[in-house]
Amino acid sequence: MALIEATGVHVRFGERVVLEDVDLVVPEGELHGIMGPNGAGKTTFFNVLTGRVKPTRGAIRLGGENIAGLSPDRIAAKGIARSFQTMTLFDDFTARDNVMVALPAFRARGFDMRHEVAGDAGLATQADDVLACVGLSAKAKIVARQLSYGERRALEIAVALAQHPRVLCLDEPTSGLGSDGTRLLLDLIGRIRSRYTIVVIEHDMHFLFSLAERISVIHWGQVVARGTPHELRSNEWVQRSNLGRFA
Repeated sequence: MALIEATGVHVRFGERVVLEDVDLVVPEGELHGIMGPNGAGKTTFFNVLTGRVKPTRGAIRLGGENIAGLSPDRIAAKGIARSFQTMTLFDDFTARDNVMVALPAFRARGFDMRHEVAGDAGLATQADDVLACVGLSAKAKIVARQLSYGERRALEIAVALAQHPRVLCLDEPTSGLGSDGTRLLLDLIGRIRSRYTIVVIEHDMHFLFSLAERISVIHWGQVVARGTPHELRSNEWVQRSNLGRFA
């Protein structure tokens, strides 16, 4: 069953067409990769999916409901969470507090309640459970700015997971990571993938091909190829492009 179904998604900024009739289907429980050269429209598609950009036309259905054009808050409430290529953490908060402020129970109380809620043992336990999922149990009381870059990437994923999403969207999660950090992230996603539908934009083709069940290739704002990693390795367009050497 398709959990996400994009149909004819078109985005224009002035005279510039960024996405042109993009169709994409992600079944529930799948880890779906999106790859393509810089400027291809990958992040714009994510921004449409998460409500940061309103499409000129087209539909994006989540569980059959068209969410295209809804606000980011409304889309998040319906179950889509994302990370960003540029991390967005509260650097002066602890790892636990970063996760706590993303919990639905905390958001229901309002951000002005942070100091009071920080002493709520129930919320702290929920936050610690999420930190355990990403391997950061021992870092709960560490201020975010003091974490390593790889740990900050893991914390950003924890913040997304704290929202109890149906769909987890990861935008270039290996960006800035070295080989050790990439291996740890690969293990992290491997641990959580059975619990979520995950969509990943990634420039590291080795990373993406080792994780994704299916991949869509976006170029010039269009989906030019799609299939399993095995199918894409033999795709003529992928072989002719610069992506072919990674595949």
